[in-house]
Amino acid sequence: MSEVVIRKAVQEDCASMLKLIRELAEYEKALHEVTITLEEFTEDGFGGSPVWGAFVAELDNEIVGISLYYDRYSTWKGRRLYLEDLVVTERMRGRQIGKLLFDATLEYGKSNHYSGMVFQVLNWNEPAINFYKKYSPKFDDEWLNVSIELKNEKSEIIS
Repeated sequence: MSEVVIRKAVQEDCASMLKLIRELAEYEKALHEVTITLEEFTEDGFGGSPVWGAFVAELDNEIVGISLYYDRYSTWKGRRLYLEDLVVTERMRGRQIGKLLFDATLEYGKSNHYSGMVFQVLNWNEPAINFYKKYSPKFDDEWLNVSIELKNEKSEIIS
């Protein structure tokens, strides 16, 4: 078997990355909630004002995993790296690819002087929880997740 290569994502990776994001959403029984288009996703990562960065895991010229992150700011802690998604395609799980991606993201945070990295994990996703426990994280049971949608059904910004 070839060696897995971890590298920074490039614009040409976006379609493969979005496919993995949809695979994750399907696993989480929320595929219907993925509404972003490939064009929006590409613009948000590689347009004039990119808001996310990512590492990809590549094997034999195929993207088999991603770690997508962005900047977050804490008034208490300063710059934080937010890990939005860590995804390895189902057929490649158990091969340490998630660890390689996670470690690359942690190293990116350290080398760019972030004060820490934060992320979410579903409370029923035992494999993911057990994976993260290897890093001695602090699980928070005080805060509730809250979100407000700012787009209507036609994907237009509400004024």
